[in-house]
Amino acid sequence: MKIAYYPGCVAQESGKELDMATRFVCRTLGIELVEFPNFSCCGSGFVDEANEVLNIAINARNLAIAERAGLDVLTICSTCQGMLTLANVRLKDPKVKARVDGALRPLGIEYRETVKVKHLLRVLTEDIGLDAVRAKVRRPLTGLKVGAFYGCHLLRPADEMNWESGEEPHAFEDLLSAVGASPVYYRGRVMCCGFPIQFVKPETAATIAGRQVLDAKAHGADAMATPCPLCHISLDAYQNQAAKAVQQPLDMPVFHLPQVVGLAFGATPEELGLSRHLVPTDAALQKIAVAPG
Repeated sequence: MKIAYYPGCVAQESGKELDMATRFVCRTLGIELVEFPNFSCCGSGFVDEANEVLNIAINARNLAIAERAGLDVLTICSTCQGMLTLANVRLKDPKVKARVDGALRPLGIEYRETVKVKHLLRVLTEDIGLDAVRAKVRRPLTGLKVGAFYGCHLLRPADEMNWESGEEPHAFEDLLSAVGASPVYYRGRVMCCGFPIQFVKPETAATIAGRQVLDAKAHGADAMATPCPLCHISLDAYQNQAAKAVQQPLDMPVFHLPQVVGLAFGATPEELGLSRHLVPTDAALQKIAVAPG
C-alpha cells in the first residue's frame, strides 16, 4: 500500500514519538509512506476559527498535492483528519468551491476532489485488515487492559465523517483485541479531552481530562490509548493538572495508537519513544513483560 503521509504539526515536534511509532508500524505492514515537505498545517483552532474559506483552501491545497501524485492521504491526528475531511465535504457547496478555486488559482493549483482522507486507525482496520495486523503480532498484549480514547474529531460530525457511530464506535477496540489487549469500555471514550479550551480555561480543561481518566480507571484500565496527539497532550502532558483538578491521583499511562500496535509487533520502548511521555508507561509495560526503556 502506498499513501501520502500527512503527519500534522505535533508529530513533527513535541510528539515525535507518534511519528516514530507510525513509521515502525507502517514498515512492518509494508505501507509505503510518501512524504511531501510542502504540506502545510491544517489550520485547526486558528485559521478555521478566523476564516473558514481560507482554512478550506489551505486543506484543499494539501489534498491537491497528494492528488497530483495519485495518492490518498494518511493522517495520524484526529484533528487533522477532521479538517481535511471537512474540506472535502465543504467543497461540495458550489459557492465555497468557487471561492476556494479562486484562492488557489494564482498558485497554479487545482483540486478535483478525488482524494480520500484516511486516519491510521481506519487504514489498519479496513485497508490492511485485522487479520493482516494479527498476523504480524510478535508480542501479544495479553493481560493489558486498554481504554481507547477516541476524542471528538475522529467520529464527529458523524454525518460528515461518514464512518462509525459517534456514540458507540468499535474499530479501536477491535484493533486492541487483534493485538491481544483487553479493550475497556467506558462512557468517556467518546467524550472531549478538554484540549480545545486548554489555553482559555485551563482549570475546566484539566477537570474534563481528569474525569475521562478517572472513568477509564474506574472500569479497570491499566492504560489508555488515543488516535489524536492533542488528546495525548491533554491526557498525558497535562495529567498532573488533571489530577489536581479532580483531587485524586491518576497515574494513568497514555499511549498513542501506533505505539500499542508497535509493542505488539515487537518494537522496543526506545523505538516507540516511550521515554518521551510525561506519565511513565512502566507499569503498563510490566503487564506484558517488557522492560522499560
